[in-house]
Amino acid sequence: MGPFDVALDGERTQLDAFVEEYRRAVEASLDGLSEEQARRRLVPSATTPLGLLKHVTWMQRVWFEECVGGTSRRQLGLVQTPDDSFRLADDDTVASVTAAHRAACATARTVVADLPLDTVATGHRAGPRTLRWVYLQVLRELAHHCGHADILREQVLNG
Repeated sequence: MGPFDVALDGERTQLDAFVEEYRRAVEASLDGLSEEQARRRLVPSATTPLGLLKHVTWMQRVWFEECVGGTSRRQLGLVQTPDDSFRLADDDTVASVTAAHRAACATARTVVADLPLDTVATGHRAGPRTLRWVYLQVLRELAHHCGHADILREQVLNG
């Protein structure tokens, strides 16, 4: 193995570490919140603390299962639009949405486990994407929504 191979291994390790860190952070934003607090709407959109976790679950399934895995949203039983992915069903709870998130993360890990970062995924509606691009997009979205979750949590706890 040459030095270039080590650098690529390091890149993948770091991308995985960042994604895992933000996955944990978005889940942790619900720690200690009641069901009512987790569903509380504090902004005009459908965004709620629990809705954010439901959305990032959907988002990861879209990128890893649809884009990389090649299975359509319809076949996966996913809503079609990002806006719809924030909407909570009556039976959604902190526990059920957290479990769905953990299952989506486990599936995502399995989907990408043996794929190099330069793998070209063809399941995206706008055209081919490398796995590296998918990782960066997921990381960007997770970081973005963790910021939202932090603010909503602060509002819920101090409001």
